[in-house]
This record gives sequence, C-alpha cells and structure tokens, in this order.
Amino acid sequence: MGDGTRLAASPDKPGSAVSDERWERVKQLLHQAMQLTPEQRVRFLDEACPGDDPCRAEIDSLLIADAEARSSFLKPASSGGPADVDDAGCSHALAPGDLFEHRFQLIGALGEGGMGQVWLANQIAPVRRQVAIKLVKAGMYDESVVQRFRSERQSLAMMDHPAIAKVFEAGATSQGQPYFVMEYVPGLPITKYCDQQRLDIPARLELFIQACEGVQHAHQKAIVHRDLKPANILVVDLDGKPVPRIIDFGLAKATAPKLITESEFTRLGQFVGTPGYMSPEQADPYARDIDTRTDVYSLGIVLYVLLTGYQPFDVKMGQRPPLDVLLRKLREEDPPSPSTKAGTDPDSSVAAAAARGAEPHQLTQLLRGDLDSIAMKALERDRAKRYGTPSELAADLRRYLNEEPVTARPAGAVYRLRKYARRHRIAVGIASGLIVMLTAFTALQGLELRRTTQERDRANQERDRANRERDRATRITDFMTGMFKVSDPSEARGNRVTAREILDKASNETGTGLARDAEVQAQMLHVMASTYLNLGIYTRAHELSQRALDARARLHGPKDPYTLESMSQLGWILDREGHHADAEKVERQALEGDRQALGPEAAPTLETMDHLAVIQIDEGHYQDAENLARQAMQGAARTLGPQGSLTLLSTNHFAVALVSQARYAEAEREFRKLLEIDQRVLGPDHPQTLAVMINLATTAASQRHVAEGERLYREVLSAQRRVLGPEHQYTLLTMENLAALLIDSGRLADGEKLHRQVLEIRLKTLGAEHPDTLSSKANLADALLKEGDVREADKLQRETLAVQQRVLGPEDRDTLASRSTLASILIHERRYDEAAKIASDTLDIQLRTLGLGHPDTVYSLRLLGMAMAYTHRYAEATPLFRNAIDSLQNVADQGNRWSVWYAFACVAAAAGRFDDALGDLREAVDRGFRDADGLLADDDLKALRHDARFLELVGTLKGASQQGT
Repeated sequence: MGDGTRLAASPDKPGSAVSDERWERVKQLLHQAMQLTPEQRVRFLDEACPGDDPCRAEIDSLLIADAEARSSFLKPASSGGPADVDDAGCSHALAPGDLFEHRFQLIGALGEGGMGQVWLANQIAPVRRQVAIKLVKAGMYDESVVQRFRSERQSLAMMDHPAIAKVFEAGATSQGQPYFVMEYVPGLPITKYCDQQRLDIPARLELFIQACEGVQHAHQKAIVHRDLKPANILVVDLDGKPVPRIIDFGLAKATAPKLITESEFTRLGQFVGTPGYMSPEQADPYARDIDTRTDVYSLGIVLYVLLTGYQPFDVKMGQRPPLDVLLRKLREEDPPSPSTKAGTDPDSSVAAAAARGAEPHQLTQLLRGDLDSIAMKALERDRAKRYGTPSELAADLRRYLNEEPVTARPAGAVYRLRKYARRHRIAVGIASGLIVMLTAFTALQGLELRRTTQERDRANQERDRANRERDRATRITDFMTGMFKVSDPSEARGNRVTAREILDKASNETGTGLARDAEVQAQMLHVMASTYLNLGIYTRAHELSQRALDARARLHGPKDPYTLESMSQLGWILDREGHHADAEKVERQALEGDRQALGPEAAPTLETMDHLAVIQIDEGHYQDAENLARQAMQGAARTLGPQGSLTLLSTNHFAVALVSQARYAEAEREFRKLLEIDQRVLGPDHPQTLAVMINLATTAASQRHVAEGERLYREVLSAQRRVLGPEHQYTLLTMENLAALLIDSGRLADGEKLHRQVLEIRLKTLGAEHPDTLSSKANLADALLKEGDVREADKLQRETLAVQQRVLGPEDRDTLASRSTLASILIHERRYDEAAKIASDTLDIQLRTLGLGHPDTVYSLRLLGMAMAYTHRYAEATPLFRNAIDSLQNVADQGNRWSVWYAFACVAAAAGRFDDALGDLREAVDRGFRDADGLLADDDLKALRHDARFLELVGTLKGASQQGT
C-alpha cells in the first residue's frame, strides 16, 4: 500500500465453541430476540429454549456482549461510555482491547500509513482465528481514498495464489468506515529475511522467482501492484520452507474494466509509489500509461538489492539521495551494474558479501555476466527494452540457475559452449580426456582416430537430439500433469473435478505452461479447439483455433500443411457458429492451399473438401454441395479405402445433399448402406453412427414414414444422452428433429414441450444471442403458430428476429427464415398488408443471395402471393408467379419447379379461384409432385376439400402415386 502500512497473512486453524448445527440455532434465536424489548426477550427465550440451558446461556452472553459493544463501539475496552465524536464527526482512534464490529478483539497495530491502519485481531465469531484488519483512518473518507481502498480490496478478492494474501470478508462500519479482513502470518521483508538467514545467491533467486510468479498471477487478473518493494514482499516459514507473500495492493491499478477505473482515484500531476523502488514512468507526474512493466522495474530493484545490498542510486548502504535528485536520476540516468555497485563501498561490501556467503571479490565475479545482464534488462528506462512480464524475468533467472543461456545477453558461440560445459561437467571432462588420449595416438592411428571422431560426432548429435526430444516430452508431460491439478477442489465438490474444469484450466495455461516450445503450444491449442468444438462450445473453440492458426502461420508460413490444418478447423468452427459466408471464404482458401501443398487426393485435402461441402449445404447451395461431397467420397475411397473414416463421413454428407434436393429414395439407399458399415466398423454408439441414424430418420420423416422416423429418433436420443450427455449440441439437434416430426404428425403439445426443453438448455449453456439459441426460439414460435397460439408466436418470433438482425445480420439465412415465419404468422392474424411487405423484402434478398430455385425463396414467394390473394390482388400475384415459372426454365436444377406451381395453386385457392387452383395442381403433379396426402394436409387448401372436382383430382393423384408414376 502506498501509505507505508504492511500486511502479513495466514490464518490459525478455524475453531468453534459450538457445533455448526447449534450455532445456526443460536444465530436464529439471537436475531429474533434482538428485535424485542428486554422484557419481551425473557418470555421469548423461556418459550424457545425449554430445558436447553447451554443454548440459553450462549444467547444471553451474546446479548450482553451486544449491549456492551453498542455502548463501547470504537472505544477502548476500559471505557464504559459511548464513543466520543470530534468536531469533524469522526470517531476517536482504535486501541488494543477494542471490540471491532462485534466480532474482532483488537490485539495491536501492525502498521499505519497516511490513509490506513492495519490491526492484528482475534476473530471470535462465527469462527475463532487471528486475522489482520485493514481500514481507512477515521476522518479520511475522501472519495479518492475510499476508491483506492475499494480497489485494493477488489484486487485482493480477485486473486488466488499462494504468494498473495487472501481476503476473508469486507464491509463498512456504521459510521461508513471501510475495512476488510485478511489472513495473518508474521513475516519479514524478503531482503531482511535473506540477510538474517545468510542465504547465498541461488537461494535468494529461488525466493525471488516465487515472488515473480505471484506478481504474474496478479497481472493475469489485470492488476498492476505499482508499489513492489521488500516491505511488501514478506517471507514466512511454512513447514520449514521459506515462502514469499505479496501484500499491500493499496496502489494497485486495474487494467480491466471490472475494477474502479484509474480516473476515479489517480489525478494528473501526482505520482504514486515508493521513492527508490518506483519506475521512471511512475516518477513522471504526467505519465498516465502505467502498465505491467512498471512492476517488472520494481522487481528489478528488489532483485538488485537482493544481489548487492544496495538500491541502484544509493550512495552508501541504507542511504538515498534527495527525492528530487532521485526522481531525476530515474528519468534520465541508467544505474550502475550490480557487479559494479557491489564493489563501490569497501566498508559495507564486506558485510554485504558475508550476508551472501561469499567474499567481496567472489560476489563481484558471481554478479558479473548473466546476473548483471538480467538485472539491467529489468531496469531499462525504455519500457520496450525491459522484460515484458514478471514470468519472463523469472524464466531468465531460472535459465541462469540451470546453467542455460539467458535471453538478456547476446548468445555467442563461446558463451553457449561455456554454458553447455557447465551443465555437463562430467560428460565434458570425459570427452576432454578422450581427446587428449586420442591425440597421443594420432601419429599411429590417424585413420582410426578419424573414424572414432566421426562416431563421436554422430553420438553427440543423437544425444543433443534426444535431449531436445526429452525436454519437449518433459514439458508436455508437465503440462498434461498440471491439467489435473486444481487450486482447491475440496471447496466445491469434495475431491471431484470435472473434465470441463480440467480442459478450461489447461486452455488457460497454454500461454505459460508451454511458452518455451511454440510448436508444441500451437499443437495443444489446435487439439483443445477440437475438443471444445466437439463439446459444442463454439466461442472458446474459435478463440483457441485462431490462436493456433496465428502461431502456426508465424512458425511455418501461411502455406504450411499445419497452418492449413488450423485454417480448415477455423472455417468449420465459423460454420458451426452460423457465420456461413465467412466459413466458406476461409475453407476455400484452405482447400486451395491443401491442393497446392499436398495434392488433390491427400487426406487433409479431402477432409477440407468435405468441410466445404457441408458449408455449401448450410448455405443452400445443394448442387455444389453434392458435387464436392461426391469428389471427397470417391477420393477418400481410393486413398483410404471404402471403410476409411473419412470415406464414411463424406458419404454421409453426400447423402445429406441428396436429401436437401428432395431426392429421398436415393438418399435412403446411401444411408442404409452407410449405417450397416458404421455399426460394424465404428460401433452402434459411435457419434458418426448416430449421425447417420439421425439422417435416416429425417429421410423417413420427409417421406411421411412417421413411425419409423420416430423410432429412429428416440433410439438415437437415448444413445446420445448416454454417450454425449443431455446438453450436447447433437443431443439437442435430435430433440429438435423429433419435435418437428411430432408436430408434423399432429402431436403438437409433445413437440412444443421438446422445443421448450431445448431452448431452456441452450439459454443456459450458450446464452440468449447464440445462433443455435435463436434457432430454438424460432422453432418454438413455429410450433406455437401451428397450435393456434398466434399471439404468443408473434411475440416470440419478433423477439428472435430483432436479435438475429443485430447479431447475424439482415441477410443471414436464419434471419431471413425468421422473417418468413413472421410473415406467415401475420397472414394467420389477417394482417395481410404487413405480411406482404415483410415477404416482399425477404424475397428480394433471397432472390439475390439464394436464387429462385431455393426452397426458402419459393416459400417467401408463396407467402407474398398468399398475402396478395387475401387482399384481392390476385391479378398482381399471377404475373409474379408466371415470371418465376418462366425464370425456372433456365435453372439447371428443376427439382423445385413443382413447388412454384403448388404455391401458385395455394394462392388461387386463397382467392377462391378453384378452377385455376386445380389447373395449377395438375401442373405441380406433372412437374414432379406425388404426395397427395401431403397436398391435402396443407392448411391453405382446406377450402378445396369439399369441391367435387378437387376431390376427383385427389383420387387421381392417389392412384398415380400408388402406381409409382
């Protein structure tokens, strides 16, 4: 804290005078008794505690203590009168023995600064333990002071690290005096502890590295300490091992918006920090861009003192120049190196060296070189040249301790060789002996020496390669082991840790745990992105995949197969997020790169082609999707075999493209063959097997084989809940498909119930604005419409459409589908003009983006015609459909031409033009429509059911359908 106070932290083991159950009863009765007058309390407690004398005694003692506390609050325990208040309205100072906030018996002051006090106290309820209480001084409730105090409190509450003191609770007294309660552990400043224990330089560095890790944790929580100094880095002995604790975040600055903003308690023209330990930017009263490198500078000064016993600009040990001189030196001068400083004062250098277990000249030699370079890099006046984070500083010190080259100095060949020799003293000694021995026999065995030298070189190369692979394997092993460590799993669920918690922890630590091997780090990011994708957590998958792509592009270049692999993964994730146009762009770029780098039939190329086929299906480009899926399927069969996993996957997508074009019989044959292979090769519960069963069920439902479709859906749903879990994206998709089938078969209430279950899960797991959540709301609105709840359907669909237009954009396919659904609702509400406006605007976009032959376009055309027909504008609707029919003559895919004729028949029926409707229906049959039962089921043709000519036509259609013509 900038006011000079000092905190230390570590609680006694909690204890309690009564059991938890009895304490809860005592608290409840005490609260009720405190609401009564003294006379009423006696009668109340007699009735509440019959025969329970210990309980009654405990409550009576607490009531007495409360009365005493009210009369002596913020007064010494020896005073029985009420707290005096000065002219400013502020309570007098605290004293040992005071009872603070009814639960803390003050023992003594630990420290006091310009704005705050820290007290050691015994907490007496609800648990007993020693704590440290920090509070703003009475009368100093200036807004900036209170804001800084709250910032420190929030900063500490956000952090959870062994090297940072913990906050137990926080609040304010009845006079508005803010305070918070921390754990208490007695400790010494890190420099004083090291000197008292006469620790050598390696031991000091080990302690300092732990402190750096604590500061790094604070930075990861977006907190900059801004007052790091030995007095704020305490060392305590835990189980015989020294452990540093960082305290006093009174000047901490939040770099994230969740804390109080800097402008609320930092004023231009002031500087904060401790002279002698502040950075050059802190010494500039007009600097406003303080960042994490300020703490790196302060850590550099602490390191400097640990190494030499001096601050960089001290004249003699324990002395500093005047403040204005010191600030000027900070801004304008570079300090001397530690080795130079250590020999400055002969009188004090002896004591400083002795405290470090060395002679003065030995200490100077020890500091010269790596430690000089590390310290001076941490103390660079130019922040851009400093270590970027405390972890980088700690990593270089760890390299020094491990006799590895440090990054703070140029790594020439001689320097690297010297480091290698120090790390492998025995091996180098043996090698040197061999060289001497072999040299003695050079004259007699030159040829043998040459052969031996070559073998030795090969052995060294293999050894170095093995060492590199071993180091990489060790880093991966350490990282994977760390995945299964959590800070305190017993706090929440005993000793159980979920796989999702392990995955989240690992993904958050890839930036540090594998920082030394960028290639392995990129690989782990790619793998974890795939894991999140399979879990349906698309936002996190997108973030990790983008990081993997960026890292691989830097390491290998944009055309490398690893880079293209991450690019294809990112395209697939974008499609799952609903960003189909962006997904297609990325996937096409990846496919072109794969073809150039690997060839047209390499497995990665075919996998990317299959991804692009699915994206084309999602965009409604069914013919293109069929062609791509067929190429991927045939190429995979040639390259990987007819039962290869990629062959089976692309066959599934090929059949899906057929379904999308209403080619159900062809698709069903493909699905049934594929299902037999998947069940045999992959197993009945494999996700790919279940996906094929879903598609087969959808195909059956599309052909109105309701019973078979429902059976397959329910079988898949049972397996998915067991294998994938009830909240997995594929489980929810199957639930939606089953709901649609139930609704289409007239079981509206059952279908609505399933849609509501899916929406509830997606709101909880994905959020209200995720594309899948919005799709679920649109499905529910459609179900409500079919049930006749038009008003609720209208309300829900408008809410969905408003979010889709903002999040997905007005031309997204899901947004357009919702606009069409809203137009249909408006027609049911007989708001025909409004429906016509929405259908017309939607149709304009779909004609431009999807084309006339797309089913979504045909549906919007039909809605527009219906709205016109109901407003007696049949004459306007007729040329609209005629133009559409004429335009379809030039479309390669004629599969939807019957849909336009059928839609035209609906419009004629709505206008009461039954003769025209029958003629259009005959055209629809001629163009490929065969399902007469489906025709009758359409609500728009109910008016024709009693028309004799229509019934005659229906009979003809049924007969034709039964004959297969």
